[in-house]
Amino acid sequence: MADNLQQVLDKANGDIVGQLRNNKIGAYVYPVVAPEFSNWRDEQWAWQHGAVLFDQSHHMFDVYINGPDALKLLSDTMINSPAGFEVNKAKQYVPTTPYGHVIGDGIIFRLAEEEFVYVGRAPAANWLMFHAETGGYNVEIINDPRSPSRPMGKPVKRISWRFQIQGPRAWDVIEKLNGETLEKLKFFNMSSMKIGDKTIRTLRHGMAGSPGLEIWGSYEEQEYVRDEILKAGEEFGLIPVGSRAYPSNTLESGWIPSPLPAIYTGEKLADYRKWLGADSYEATGSIGGSFVGKTIEDYYLNPWELGYGPFVKFDHDFHGADALKQVAENKDEQRKKVTLEWSADDMKKIVGSMFDPEGEQYKFFDLPLANYANSNYDKVVDAAGNTVGLSMFTGYSWNEKKALSLATIDHEIPLGTELEVVWGEENGGTEKTTVEPHKQLNVKAIVSPVPYSKMAGETYQAGWRSGRKG
Repeated sequence: MADNLQQVLDKANGDIVGQLRNNKIGAYVYPVVAPEFSNWRDEQWAWQHGAVLFDQSHHMFDVYINGPDALKLLSDTMINSPAGFEVNKAKQYVPTTPYGHVIGDGIIFRLAEEEFVYVGRAPAANWLMFHAETGGYNVEIINDPRSPSRPMGKPVKRISWRFQIQGPRAWDVIEKLNGETLEKLKFFNMSSMKIGDKTIRTLRHGMAGSPGLEIWGSYEEQEYVRDEILKAGEEFGLIPVGSRAYPSNTLESGWIPSPLPAIYTGEKLADYRKWLGADSYEATGSIGGSFVGKTIEDYYLNPWELGYGPFVKFDHDFHGADALKQVAENKDEQRKKVTLEWSADDMKKIVGSMFDPEGEQYKFFDLPLANYANSNYDKVVDAAGNTVGLSMFTGYSWNEKKALSLATIDHEIPLGTELEVVWGEENGGTEKTTVEPHKQLNVKAIVSPVPYSKMAGETYQAGWRSGRKG
């Protein structure tokens, strides 16, 4: 039995692509939070037209980093500049491998001079913990990992709860809770507010496009704070968002959540692969979609391809800096992040095939999120059939009445160009449990801006989600 990721890969006999494309992990489940509190259509509508409460307490890792070398650990592992990273500020943390490929991302909060917390998915959390453990840093790490699914209806104990209050009416709710006017701080700045008899720390955010807050505190306070928010928000139409609608908000705002962590090859990463367990995200995850790389390196992406190019700063040394300096010389020729707006007529073919027992059966398109693997890679092709990009996160927006996907495509392709996304997998599909027998279909798609939502595009600060320079 394998003990670590390297041993898992050794069993693949060199076919890492085949192994990850056929991993039988099943559907990615957002744990604990109810799938729907009303229905996913109303919940999507509310984040553009009213106010919503997102519960982010369970599906992400919280990694607390404390000690004299905490900032050095972060600086050594992130493409972002450490300059100006003061107490009560946050950064979108993007680590790369020594070869310059993205591992993942998350948010780093600076809580005090020597206290930070990383909040995000497993790949970047694992990278941080590995270097903290093996790099000789004077730090203490406390890992509060993703919750398992709710056992027998009992709540899962966490160190902290984490909510967001978002939407056009969010600030009305926030100021009612606070009992007085609250300053709208600059994006990713932190402060505090009153909720009932509690003083709660806040982060200025805008996940749904309008000014909002991320808030957090001790897990024992969760139910009290949640009840206070729901009572205050009733006047303004605030509703809680379930785990079914929640991940689809990124289709409108433009963040690609789950590129494949680029750690499966390379001698410089050998120790890391031995450190990662055989049950880790990286060992058990799956790749889905129509793009079939000749090698696993075909799935690796650099920061510019994911819209993180403006974050790359060479004012500090970090893992991957030398490799990225070479990429930066041709940064304008890298693929770029876009939204793809899928053809309504082709979507009707996909959905209609479920009701045509004698006709072609196309890959099931789940609503509101159609992803069927941890990392999704569908081919984007031009009129001549050439692969010109990768479609990486797919679903449906009730607000826009569109099927949308987030993609990275060749830099010279202008907005408004019609391309095609190859929907479904080759030869009837891989062995993933999320894949039924089906036929591939080329779906017409229009190259559109990131973020797609007009509201998000007007209110996100430059550099956030959109990848524009600040």
